[in-house]
Amino acid sequence: MTLAIPAEVIDRLKTLAGPGGWTDDPDRLASRLVEWRGRWSGSTPLMLLPRSTAEVATIVTFCAGTGTPISVQGGNTGLVGGQIPDGEVLLSLERMDRVLAIDPIDESMTVEAGVTLAAAHEAALSVSRRFPLGLASEGSCTIGGNVSTNAGGTAVLRFGNMRDLVLGLEAVLPDGRIWNGLTRPRKDNTGYDLRQLLCGAEGTLGVVTAARLKLYPLPASRAVAFAGLPSPQAALDLLSEARRESGGALEGFELMSALGVDLVLRHVPDSRLPLEDRQPWYVLIEVTGAEEGAAMQAMERILTVALESGSVADAVIAQSDAQAAAFWAIRENQSAAQRAEGQAWKNDISVPVPAIPAFLERATAALTAFSPGVRFPIFGHVGDGNLHYDILPAEGGDIDRHNAERPEAHRIVNDIIVEMGGSISAEHGIGVMKVEDGLRYKDPVEIAAYRSIRASLDPKRILNPRVLF
Repeated sequence: MTLAIPAEVIDRLKTLAGPGGWTDDPDRLASRLVEWRGRWSGSTPLMLLPRSTAEVATIVTFCAGTGTPISVQGGNTGLVGGQIPDGEVLLSLERMDRVLAIDPIDESMTVEAGVTLAAAHEAALSVSRRFPLGLASEGSCTIGGNVSTNAGGTAVLRFGNMRDLVLGLEAVLPDGRIWNGLTRPRKDNTGYDLRQLLCGAEGTLGVVTAARLKLYPLPASRAVAFAGLPSPQAALDLLSEARRESGGALEGFELMSALGVDLVLRHVPDSRLPLEDRQPWYVLIEVTGAEEGAAMQAMERILTVALESGSVADAVIAQSDAQAAAFWAIRENQSAAQRAEGQAWKNDISVPVPAIPAFLERATAALTAFSPGVRFPIFGHVGDGNLHYDILPAEGGDIDRHNAERPEAHRIVNDIIVEMGGSISAEHGIGVMKVEDGLRYKDPVEIAAYRSIRASLDPKRILNPRVLF
């Protein structure tokens, strides 16, 4: 049910925000009230656009005092609906987009929450460093959103999730107090780590206003390969070989089903299959090296061993940056290519890496029996067990029926995942989409702990009230 916030509260917020610090223009709000795939839409009486942490604190303090709920939004690239308001005041940090400091000696960078991931990459490159978080939405998603959702991406295998890349945070807590944890040293064993608690909290425990991020040296060499394989088990064999032969320099390992690649070739202009023949499965591999030529040598060793062992049927190594980008485009366009085929049942899940082949066999058999003819354009970060296990309607199938079957299909997949020791959300989070699923599958003791923490920091449930538990 959409909330009704009193007019006097809205007027006071406009005064607090000041000129240029708010908008209720429907045209400007329109893109902020619809999730990019069109699955969620919402409403708000007002979007607030602070320019500083102090302004955020003023807004949150007032809202806490009046019991006014706030939805916090970054780049509006989330996939579980948590960023779309349903009558709450919308708080956007898009104007807080400054790079505050870069320290190549400390290998760190401090940025405001509204800085886009692409801008963070550019800032790191300006001092010959890199920030290794890699997401297809890098031009739109923001650092604050990346922190709040504990974003994953394509380089988790080597560098970890966003939680592993954050050295310090500044945040406004739900009562309006400012916590400045930006300068916390790398080694600080003095109790609870509020920084880690805020990472992945989906904006429920505080509004992240700035972050101090880890930087890394630029690699001296890079190699990207596209390989065709007979099965998911062959992909795991290749993963093991790649880890061993690269000496820890394996940076990306992305699995794609034949159907997923076929859809990219069908719907994305200028796409082409890098291999001569279609294969049942494909893997995109990226290796970097600290010395010139080291990455290419490692990739050649990986593929030589794999071809000899039979885990790979065919493979090609990119001979230029442009060719490497074309290989990556096939992976990054998986979701976009699906949209032309109808609305998919989306499952962002993880299982223990060795269990991936068994999960795929069990889940695919169960869903095919449940809804004959459905199609499986599967892809994901197989090196950390994270699969985007998506299911499209049958060719020429009944779309309305397919949509109606979604809840039961999710239940089938989730039951198998949990039985195999996996997670119903690997990187997209809970948001509003998976609250019911989280309550069904997560440990009740864990849920109670979440609620206790949240109640202690936000007893009125002001921040992102419909998100999480």
